[in-house]
Formats: sequence, C-alpha cells, structure tokens
Amino acid sequence: MTKANIHESVIIEDGAKIASDVVIGPFCTIGKNVKLKSGCRLESNVILKGKLKVDKDVKIFSFTSIGNDNSDIEIGAKTHIREFCQIGSQDSEDGINKKIIIGSNNFLMGYVQILSGVELGDFCILTNAVRLYENVKCEEKVIIGGLSTIEANNTIGAGVMIGGASVVNHDIPPFTLVEGNKASVKGLNIIGLRRRLKSKDDIEEIKAIYKKVLADGVDKELAKEISDEHQNEYVKQFTSFIASSNI
Repeated sequence: MTKANIHESVIIEDGAKIASDVVIGPFCTIGKNVKLKSGCRLESNVILKGKLKVDKDVKIFSFTSIGNDNSDIEIGAKTHIREFCQIGSQDSEDGINKKIIIGSNNFLMGYVQILSGVELGDFCILTNAVRLYENVKCEEKVIIGGLSTIEANNTIGAGVMIGGASVVNHDIPPFTLVEGNKASVKGLNIIGLRRRLKSKDDIEEIKAIYKKVLADGVDKELAKEISDEHQNEYVKQFTSFIASSNI
C-alpha cells in the first residue's frame, strides 16, 4: 500500500485489504472487512463499513456511506457512485440484512439510496435521489429518472426506462417505458431496443407481442403460451417475465 495514495487523515481499520494503487482522499473511514481492488478511487469523507468487496476501477465520490456493521455488499468493476449516496448504510427493518449486489459499469448519481437485498445489474443508471427499497431487483441496462422510488420486493426488467418522480409499486416488464405516481407502463422503450438489437425484425416482433399481452391489459396466460412456444430469445424474455410477474 503506497502511502502517497492515501491521505494522512484517513482511518483504516486492521484487516482491510486495499490494492497498492488505490487512491483515498481526506477524512475517509475504511472498515476492517472492506476489500478495495486495483484502480479504485475514493474522494473525501467516504465511509465504508461491514463486509464490502469493491471491484476494480470503482470511483466513489465525497460524503457517500456504504455498509453498516452487519451488511454484506459487492460492487462491480467500473461503477461510479456520486456524492451523498447511501448504500446499505442502515439495518433492514426486520433485522435481517440481505446481501446487496451492484453489478459492473453502473452510474449512481447524487443522493441515491439503496436498501438491504437490492440487486442491480450491469450498465444501469440511477439519477439523482433515486431510492430502491428492500429486495428490489433491477436487471441490466435499467435507467431510473430522478426522485423516483421503487418500492420493496419488485423487479425491474432489462432495458426499462423509468421517468422522473415516479413511484413504482409492481414489477416492470423488460424493454418498456414507465412513469407516474403510481407508475404504469406507457409503451416500449424503442430507442433502447434499437441500441440493443441489430435486427429490425426482432423489434417488430416485440412490438406485436406487446400489443397482444400488455397494451390493453395484462394477459399472463397468453404471455406464458407465447413464452413456451416462441423461438425469439427477446420475445421469450419479455413474455416469461410478464407471465411470472406481480402486475
């Protein structure tokens, strides 16, 4: 551990494992069960506690608090966590702190709050003051607008975009656009689909299936039939999610 990379005011408890090239700014506190891999950078006044594994090239900005004495958290490579975020920094309401898993290449903007049991896939963007309650799961490439809340025990499908100041109280199917309080599906995230899929035929198939199973109300039975029979992997992903969802 190179002393030059760590400010003299930093408190590091015995047992912490910090790669030699990690940079830690002033007034940070690092708990004994924290592991920081190569390329990580902490700005000032960051608090890391509990069992915490931070993968390579993660950047954590000032006044962020991650973990508590009983937490278990993993943060994937190249994730950026902006100022004043709180991730697993408070105990679960039932006293059982479930593992928090944050994937790779995520961007968490200022004042984001993540509670016990949350799972965040890769390449997600949580904008300012988003709150994920307990046991929320976001699949990959989810974008959540500022000041939005995802209530406990709900799953957000891959490629979903949620508008700002929304409150989500149920599962959200993949590839959709959502907004409102309470939030509802407004259509397909066509721009996201174009970025994800090379084939226009795949997008047209998803459009057609969306109209059948979701546009005029949720038809879980039809969604299950399509999921069981259809060959297109994206259609199967979309319909199988709906068939097993809580919407």
